[in-house]
Amino acid sequence: NALAVSTLPKHRIHPLFSFASSQEHRTKNPAAIARLTSLTSQLSPYPPRGISAVTAKSPDDVVVTACLRTPFTKGGKGGFKDTPAADLLHHAFVSLLKRSAIDPTAVEDIAVGSVLPPGGGATEFRAAALAAGFPVSTAVKSLNRQCSSGLQACVDIANAIKTGMIDVGIGAGVESMSLQYGPGAVTEFSDLLENHMEAANCKVPMGVLSEKMAKDRGVSRKVQDEFAARSYQRAAKAQKEGKFDAEIAPMEGVRWVDPKTEEEKRITVTVDDGVREGMTAEGLGKIKPAFAKDGSIHAGNASQVSDGAAAVLLMRRSTAEKLGQKILGKFVGASVVGVEPLLMGIGPWKAIPVVLEKAGIRKEDVDLWEINEAFASQCVWCVRELGLDEAKVNPNGGAIAFGHPLGCTGARQVSTLMNELERTGKRVGVTSMCVGTGMGMAAIWVKE
Repeated sequence: NALAVSTLPKHRIHPLFSFASSQEHRTKNPAAIARLTSLTSQLSPYPPRGISAVTAKSPDDVVVTACLRTPFTKGGKGGFKDTPAADLLHHAFVSLLKRSAIDPTAVEDIAVGSVLPPGGGATEFRAAALAAGFPVSTAVKSLNRQCSSGLQACVDIANAIKTGMIDVGIGAGVESMSLQYGPGAVTEFSDLLENHMEAANCKVPMGVLSEKMAKDRGVSRKVQDEFAARSYQRAAKAQKEGKFDAEIAPMEGVRWVDPKTEEEKRITVTVDDGVREGMTAEGLGKIKPAFAKDGSIHAGNASQVSDGAAAVLLMRRSTAEKLGQKILGKFVGASVVGVEPLLMGIGPWKAIPVVLEKAGIRKEDVDLWEINEAFASQCVWCVRELGLDEAKVNPNGGAIAFGHPLGCTGARQVSTLMNELERTGKRVGVTSMCVGTGMGMAAIWVKE
């Protein structure tokens, strides 16, 4: 920027820069120079980098003041099997408003990530916000970037705050896989797409391509089952110790129909019902492969089909202080990348180095990693290829153990990360996931 300014004709140089270039003012007005440095750093497309910059505080930071999720329940048979996605989202909204005590009129925009609803869920999600108590002045949109939709929703709101479009917003995610998962969720391809090899690869079922990746990258069944067992064991221990309690908003009066008697009941859902105790690699090793006779992927080492919603309240730091909101942490930045559709599982391996480079930090600076366990094969490969400390990755288990409601996971990870950073007294965390059709996404967060 300094070079660009120095090459401008004198009559085009802004007085601020002309003032700063004066030797007299450089020596006599240090306060003005400090202000100029601050202004030019804000104008620069390249923000300050490095761990000190990442952990520093600024009035313009995008901060998190509340984040939570519903329990996650098993698709087709769990506590939310008869609950529409919009109702789950409504509960997340109501719970977020209650927990944060924010005036709903202060929320200017809401972004909701979701993968399966017809029409993207745009109409019912707007209705859910209104029913939750947001005024008509609060805008709502739905979006779909497959498994990263919840994170993309948070990033969209964060970027809107950074650019000054809004001051306060909510990034959310929701999915009812019980009611909307199935062949109908994928549009039929035209001949044009079918006849293009890479384009046609976008519709290969994820289980099939994950089998291919496991074979190509040499990830054995034994390694996958060991990784999956560890996820179950960590989640069971965390649930027993109440580590998920702070992030979960229990839901009362949930409609549930008994599949045997067809009797309708009203139940209270308080915990993730997919978590199972006593899971071992040996036990998982007895399960038949799901996608190939000689395959390695099965129901026990892949993410659970599940239902749930999550929401994250974001705002400018100066706004949070003005409103008296407790700051939990801040959003630093994100990355999104593309990879070969048949290798979609390697997405985190490509996205994580990009976001670290953008922030100017190293993997050693990161205290905690929340990497979505779409399949044990892809997650363990990414972790080991990146050289991450496995003790810092999903310390309370992941999607294999408690579920992956597609559009919700990216928003859920924020709550899980923030709460674990708080418990352990750590600061820097990264969330990441692979994305269907061949993408990856990652984001950096810092605990207050």
